[in-house]
Amino acid sequence: MNDPQFFGYGSLVNLKTHGYVQPQRAQVTGWRRIWRSTTHSKVAILSVTPDANTTLDGIVAQVPNADWVALDARERAYTRQIQANGVAIYEITDEIIHPESGPHPILRSYLDVVIQGYLTEFGPVGAARFFETTDNWGPITDDRDAPRYPRHQQLSADETAFVDKHLAALR
Repeated sequence: MNDPQFFGYGSLVNLKTHGYVQPQRAQVTGWRRIWRSTTHSKVAILSVTPDANTTLDGIVAQVPNADWVALDARERAYTRQIQANGVAIYEITDEIIHPESGPHPILRSYLDVVIQGYLTEFGPVGAARFFETTDNWGPITDDRDAPRYPRHQQLSADETAFVDKHLAALR
C-alpha cells in the first residue's frame, strides 16, 4: 500500500524541520501563497489561496501509514485539503481569518526557515520565486536574536543576506 502524501509550500520545504519520508521537489498549479492573519495566532501564518495562473515550488513527502496526527497537530491552524491527485495541501480557511485587526506581523525567524528550505531545495532562483509568488506581505517582526518560531534554524551569513535583500525589495 502506498502512503498518502502532502505538498509543503512553506516551512515544510525546510527538511530540517521534520522527518517525513521520501521528500521530493514538486510543483503545484492553481495555488498562490498568502500571509494570513488568523484568530489562532498573533503573528501571520503562511497559507495558500486558489489562483489558476500560479505554479508553486514545494516538496511532496509521504505520511507513513496514513498517520496524519503529528502533521495535523503541526498544521493545527490549517484544514487539510485532498487534491484531485490525492496529495494533501494545508490551507487556512475563511472561518479563522482575522482581517479586522489589520495584518499580523510576520516573524522573521519563520520566514528565515522557509527561505533556508527554498535555498537548499531550489537555489537562489527558486527562493526568489517564493517572494514573487507570495502575497499579503505585512509588517516584519525581527526576532532573529530571540526566535519565537518554534522550528527556527540558524542561517548562514549568505542566507541571512538573501532574506534581507529580498525583504528590502518588497518595500
